[in-house]
Amino acid sequence: MPAGLKQTSSVIAIGFEVSEGGPNTFAQATIDLNLSPLDREVFVVQAIDLTLGPCDALAGVDTSMNGSITTTRQTSVQSLSNSNTLAIALNQIRAGGFVDGGVGFSQTAGESPNTLLEYIGIIATNDFFAQVEGTNNLVGHAMSGKVYGYRAMASADIYAALVQSEVLSA
Repeated sequence: MPAGLKQTSSVIAIGFEVSEGGPNTFAQATIDLNLSPLDREVFVVQAIDLTLGPCDALAGVDTSMNGSITTTRQTSVQSLSNSNTLAIALNQIRAGGFVDGGVGFSQTAGESPNTLLEYIGIIATNDFFAQVEGTNNLVGHAMSGKVYGYRAMASADIYAALVQSEVLSA
């Protein structure tokens, strides 16, 4: 348990899905955690599982699906270099120069944390955000997943620092 926090729930799994409105269109979903700011409640993230829809296999065309989970609203799919990013997932088909559908690649980060970690992130505001966007696909696709963690009450100074850090880094 992180210092300055008191666990107030058992582990909770929060499911979500975000779908592109059309092919290769950025989409973002807001997932409400229903945290109580009056009780200085935060959500301690222990694990994240992400599933991206498949990319289209098009002869001679590189395609991809990209997704991320962040603690703040974004205008594009994020990488792990963003301090507000909790996890990413990338599916790619490399077909440039091929006469068939190419070769598929998949990459995830933050999906299964090292068992030595107590947590992978703390969400201090009421929401987290899921982003998805494809490249060179013929139809829109989606990303679904689950965020696992527990509610905790933070001391006043820790809560203020977490909220300020999250909001100012948006």
